[in-house]
Amino acid sequence: MAFNHLPAGVHDALVPLSVTPVTHSVPMAKNHRSDRSPTDPVSRLSPGTVLGRLASGPSRASRITHTEHLPPREGRHAVWPDRIRSEVIAAVQSAGIEHPWAHQARAAEHALDGESVIVATGTASGKSLAYLVPVLSTLLDGSEAPNGRGATALYLAPTKALAADQRRSVKELSQPLGNAVRPAVYDGDTPFEEREWIRQYANYVLTNPDMLHRGILPSHPRWASFLKSLKYVVIDECHTYRGVFGSHVAQVLRRLRRLCARYGSSPVFLLASATAAEPSVAARRLTGLPVVEVADDASPRGELVFALWEPPLTELHGERGAPVRRTATAETADLLTDLTLQGVRSVAFVRSRRGAELIAVIAQERLAEIDRSLARRVAAYRGGYLPEERRALEQALHSGELLGLAATTALELGIDVSGLDAVVIAGYPGTRASLWQQAGRAGRSGQGALAVLVARDDPLDTYLVHHPEALFDQPVESTVLDPDNPYVLAPHLCAAAAELPLTDDDLPLFGPACEELLPQLEAAKLLRRRTKAWHWTRRERAADLADIRGEGGRPVQIVEAGTGRLMGTVDAGSAHTTVHEGAVHLHQGLTYLVRSLDLEDSVALVEQANPSYSTVARDTTAISVLSTDTEIPWGDGRLCYGSVEVTNQVVSFLRRRLITGEVLGETKLDLPPRTLRTRAVWWTVTEDQLDEARINPEILGGALHAAEHASIGMLPLFATCDRWDIGGVSVPLHPDTLLPTVFVYDGHPGGAGFAERAFHTAAAWLTATRQAISSCECDAGCPSCIQSPKCGNGNDPLHKRGAVRLLTVLLRGAPEDKAEAEGEAEAGAKAGAGERPGEQLLEGATLEPSLRDLPAEGPTAGPDPQAPPVP
Repeated sequence: MAFNHLPAGVHDALVPLSVTPVTHSVPMAKNHRSDRSPTDPVSRLSPGTVLGRLASGPSRASRITHTEHLPPREGRHAVWPDRIRSEVIAAVQSAGIEHPWAHQARAAEHALDGESVIVATGTASGKSLAYLVPVLSTLLDGSEAPNGRGATALYLAPTKALAADQRRSVKELSQPLGNAVRPAVYDGDTPFEEREWIRQYANYVLTNPDMLHRGILPSHPRWASFLKSLKYVVIDECHTYRGVFGSHVAQVLRRLRRLCARYGSSPVFLLASATAAEPSVAARRLTGLPVVEVADDASPRGELVFALWEPPLTELHGERGAPVRRTATAETADLLTDLTLQGVRSVAFVRSRRGAELIAVIAQERLAEIDRSLARRVAAYRGGYLPEERRALEQALHSGELLGLAATTALELGIDVSGLDAVVIAGYPGTRASLWQQAGRAGRSGQGALAVLVARDDPLDTYLVHHPEALFDQPVESTVLDPDNPYVLAPHLCAAAAELPLTDDDLPLFGPACEELLPQLEAAKLLRRRTKAWHWTRRERAADLADIRGEGGRPVQIVEAGTGRLMGTVDAGSAHTTVHEGAVHLHQGLTYLVRSLDLEDSVALVEQANPSYSTVARDTTAISVLSTDTEIPWGDGRLCYGSVEVTNQVVSFLRRRLITGEVLGETKLDLPPRTLRTRAVWWTVTEDQLDEARINPEILGGALHAAEHASIGMLPLFATCDRWDIGGVSVPLHPDTLLPTVFVYDGHPGGAGFAERAFHTAAAWLTATRQAISSCECDAGCPSCIQSPKCGNGNDPLHKRGAVRLLTVLLRGAPEDKAEAEGEAEAGAKAGAGERPGEQLLEGATLEPSLRDLPAEGPTAGPDPQAPPVP
């Protein structure tokens, strides 16, 4: 265990940083962009010096539980393939890039050979250039065709902001090529008068999977000339396409490939990803094509100092008298303020929109007390802003006008924010891949960088800051997605049939589950077979059946009551928890109260206010077992995996005092319940096991509830999920199992693969859960181990020691032959996958809505403490 504790009183030793360099291999070492010169000629402080100043306040040094030092690394050059047009090489050289890194040249070679390729190297390692050079060279060739558009390329980004940023980069790089390269962004913000020009004349179209799914593919006849000439499809930040979202995107790409074949093209796929486990396997699952892997990062890297930071315990007490740590929000706001005062250009990554706004507001207020002009140099950046607001913030960050930004994951992706010195991460982002992606935002101009992970009062965060080897000695996760999920596949078969009638020849493209689903779609009168093809039968748009981000319907518009001004949107799945009546809504540093939420018209009316509290929604959850696909004995108990139905309802909200989190009161809400059919892992215990664990009926509910809360908090360490992707329920006597039972389920229709991963790693997952509870310094349970701030039962009952004893006994019964148990489970899961009742897939013309907002946890409730991140 490679601890590097810094006890109180030794912060002076951090200037310069007195840390022994770690020389072992760190699999996700972050890289600076070698293809850009520093935007700020002023000499920068070393990351060790910056950290030393942050740790110099009262009791600050003792908050650093570990510091990791990644030494700088030399780069390895190569030469571009000789098939690249000389004009393109000249344009690249005029941008200040004399020679490519070895991985860039290798990726370009594969692209020119017509092989789909994934570049999976560190942040700022020049992945964009690796695919841009062959694409620009091919577009230049195509510009010499009689119609000037003999070749086209399609670029897909997970967010609008990244597509807009890439367009700027392409325009700058291709400027010496004149009009040969005509890039254009085609998304929901594109004015209608520009769209026809893009369809007819643009040869490098930048968009997102949503627009491809809803706009381009259903209108493919209008895109015929573009699709006919399509040579390359670039999929940027492809590691973000995981879970149900990734499964939807996989089917969208299959629909694209089908239409391209119809117009006579067979594009090469070029994928860029953060460092990931088995990138070629994930890329093949995403595209349905063989993909060559380029993962040997040859770019140089500046030094990275990475600190783990645990906020201190306060004198306050939370629910049931539990000790409360200072919030990650307040701690991050302090750090962002201090970094701004030092003139250090920084981004604080926050997991929720509200958190980003709150951190920016706190930092602005504290800076204004010192120097009013500094307050204007900090802002928030999140989804839901109007397009012009986003563009203005991006420009201010580029120009250096902004010194500090509190941002959601929208800025985690490849937006070029060169010149940053430091990154503060407010709470573990859910995966090691995301952690390193966010940390890599700093140091992009070749200088050293500082990254600080601020732990939330949460079991997983607490575990990680005291077990740094779980972050620094482990590889990044594999990407989990399942294109054969029938809840995903069914609506895309309908969409494909609406684009072109489906034939038997198309079925291998969409996977083996088609044969079972097509009769069900016919029975639901969504498709009709005529001669040799299936046709879409409805007037409605088939593409509207698939909600690829699982947002549960059309976005809710947030409107200012007094003026009628549209202030932004929130996805439908999050509306019940974020813009219910009485909710506090933050926007651009101003505070609003939600006066009413009209779910029928998808409108939330707000009015400006200045409450001294924030609001947190609570919900209740019930769960029933639909089918058990596989189960294995764990002592007398059982570990099971199968299909469940979850009924969820937001029932109230808490008012919490700002900064301290103290609960001021609870208000009831009247919102409709929603149902979700999904996949779950669950375990049962018997009377004998309860006796062995000394669990009597009085503490049974609390022991199960505590184990459930902690296990949900720990699962992201073992599955490629975020805590908001999963939910849980614990019941002392469940009507379907007739035993005490704990469920953990995927928060997406049809499942996302997370519960299945939990099933296969159950022994390690529950062992870590037991360790996280037992090693916590509290007496009776706190948010760092077993409490959830949004538990629908008010964290009652909870029994910390009972949970530890219960998990100890349960783990004694874990199968001894792990490989055999996993093999049996995997076989059972695969066999069971085809047994999901097909009639559950469709109800009329719509699919089940997603509970994407906040999967619940608790005996009858209790969602996760963080709202979902929305780019």
